Amino acid sequence: MADSGPSSVAGPPVDPDSKNLKLPELLELGWKIYEEVDNTNEPLNSSSVQARVRRGVSALEEAAAMVAQLELFSRNEDLEEVATADLRFLLLPALLGALQLKLSDRARRLQHLCSARELFLDFLRRCKDYGLCKADLPEPGEADSPEEAESEPGRDGPGAPSGPGGQPSLAAMAMRRQCKIEQHRQKKELEARLSEVRKAVESGRADDEVTREFHLLHVRRWVAVCLDELQSMDLEMQVLQSKEFMNQGSSKPPSHPGRQPMKPFILTRDAAQAQVYGAGYPSLPTMSVNDWYEQHAKHGQLPDQGIPKRATRDNEEDDEEDEEEQEDEQSLQKARQWDEWKDSHRRGYGNRHNMG
Repeated sequence: MADSGPSSVAGPPVDPDSKNLKLPELLELGWKIYEEVDNTNEPLNSSSVQARVRRGVSALEEAAAMVAQLELFSRNEDLEEVATADLRFLLLPALLGALQLKLSDRARRLQHLCSARELFLDFLRRCKDYGLCKADLPEPGEADSPEEAESEPGRDGPGAPSGPGGQPSLAAMAMRRQCKIEQHRQKKELEARLSEVRKAVESGRADDEVTREFHLLHVRRWVAVCLDELQSMDLEMQVLQSKEFMNQGSSKPPSHPGRQPMKPFILTRDAAQAQVYGAGYPSLPTMSVNDWYEQHAKHGQLPDQGIPKRATRDNEEDDEEDEEEQEDEQSLQKARQWDEWKDSHRRGYGNRHNMG
């Protein structure tokens, strides 16, 4: 997102070590730091780069507070009513969001993404009020989830009906692809025109009309940049939110706490025996088998309690099958013994009825 700031029209160069900077100087300082960080070969998470990023964020936040206090922009005015020198301050939320994305605190990455996203949307809404942005954007205060962002015409192209299961239809995908191609073409034309106008401004030959076009081209370019950034930010936020949800789920305590250890006792066959043992061992409680069974049944602690009925029915069916198999084996054994007996004894053997 490298961009050349309006240093040629923003006044004298700014001393980074100076204090009590004015509004144009704060904007210039923040823009300068953004360009340095965006084009540096140093690691983004290095201490020196991160120190510059935090300084740029602080300068732009102070500038944004001044703009809000001065009420430079209003939703009730037209673009023609905004002074040429004030147009550059429209970029403050976009620049501030872009710098916040370069903060490398991994523990607060989701927070930085949410803050930068809201700044980008604030910039786009203000540009939409002035007719500089045609994308459909959520109203302030509306819940804007990553799933909703994917269906917004201003980001992925004109909205189209979804296919089965909530998936985008082929027509919607083709329309979005065509919209992206058109946005890329317009962005290239805008950057080429911006380069031409910048030469005129830097040469000092630009009048108020050319200078105004220069600022508006910068604003339109950042509209395209913010729309592109929002797509990748929404995907990253969705991934981070899923990871956070999974981490919270894995850290939850078990739903069924473990049983407390049972105190030792003497188990007897009946109440009479319990009285005998109780007299001999007063330090240990005694309990008959029936008392033990009733107490555990009352608290649902018997081995067969808590087992689903389906499992119980399955066990009963298994027992019936085992009994049937045992009966089949017994019948088969009897049949084999009868066959063996017939082989060793002739027919009629042992029949002595009516034999004189």
